[in-house]
Amino acid sequence: MAPPLYQVVMNTIVDRIASGSLPSGAMLPSETQLGAELGVSQGTARKALMELEARGLVQRVQGRGTFVTVRTPETSLFNFFRLRNPDGTLESPRLEWETVRRRAATPEERAELFGRPESVIEIERVRSLAQRPVTHEVSVVSAALFPGLADRVPLPNTLYVFYQQAYSVIIVRADERLSAHAVSEASAKALGVPAGTPVLEVRRRAIDVLDRVVELRSSQSLTDQHDYFVSVS
Repeated sequence: MAPPLYQVVMNTIVDRIASGSLPSGAMLPSETQLGAELGVSQGTARKALMELEARGLVQRVQGRGTFVTVRTPETSLFNFFRLRNPDGTLESPRLEWETVRRRAATPEERAELFGRPESVIEIERVRSLAQRPVTHEVSVVSAALFPGLADRVPLPNTLYVFYQQAYSVIIVRADERLSAHAVSEASAKALGVPAGTPVLEVRRRAIDVLDRVVELRSSQSLTDQHDYFVSVS
């Protein structure tokens, strides 16, 4: 069964954003122009733009037009870094150290990552808040989707903006699983805490505008002085 026409319009715009032909901040064609170009009605084009706006990919400005959402390090940090101070405020985490290496993908990584890659890039990092290491994270991405990534160290603090700017990979959502248990041996060493220290572990699957799983990330965080904050609506 063929997809509805508004979905065809959405897919066309998403492809242009992902390819970089519609970069961050670019103005989209009007509803009338989109309809004429793609052979659909103005109402169909309007519905597609409304759906894209609901997903956060575009922003409609009254009297000006529709623009590709600008993603900055600050907005990316707010959306994807969850630790907050007890009063709810966000403090920018500091990147203490990182290692980046290319290695063979595990069977589990091949099964989950888009393209079933044979090789992956592993990014291991420690982040601190208030000069105290609080998060040890390991991110894994496809070496085929991110060519040359291991040669671009040091990487920026906010990886998702970098993925978009350098590789046109735009992450729009993340599925996460949380569990609480004793710190792992690797995280205990990275964070400088004793064995048995309680931590919050988060396992994330990051998904891009093309609905591909493009990053797997696991992190262990100390939450005795911070909260893991999620807003649900």
